[in-house]
Amino acid sequence: MINDVIIKELKIIPDERGSIMHMVKNIDNKFIFGEIYFSTSYPNVIKGWHEHTIQTQNYAVIKGMIKLVLFDNRKKSSTYRQLDEIFIGQKNYKLVTIPPGVINGYKNISNEEVIVANCSDTPHTPGEMKRYDPFGEFIKYNWDLKHQ
Repeated sequence: MINDVIIKELKIIPDERGSIMHMVKNIDNKFIFGEIYFSTSYPNVIKGWHEHTIQTQNYAVIKGMIKLVLFDNRKKSSTYRQLDEIFIGQKNYKLVTIPPGVINGYKNISNEEVIVANCSDTPHTPGEMKRYDPFGEFIKYNWDLKHQ
């Protein structure tokens, strides 16, 4: 796993009315709140690559499943240029904390629209995020389904 990326089990509390899906508490990882937003995508859509230079991301998928792909772009990290895949969502409900300098992108692997919640430590600031082509040469990654 890439250094400083944290994966935490989350609770889903179901009852006859529906469920509660925990995401973050103020005691989690000395959490500092910046903003919360939701990102949606349709089946097989890829969102990425993007790299935050200041903001820490905290992703949880509240509807559907995604393949979250991380690439460590921090030259001083012992996991520099390492690539990790994490499958998260309703069938594997987790919180993934992504530090600045770790490039990320995701693919909706569900048959329905997916909803990704992000609770970041700072508000969005124009120019703070770098974008990369998800099919470009900077990160050579095949987003296709792997039949192994």
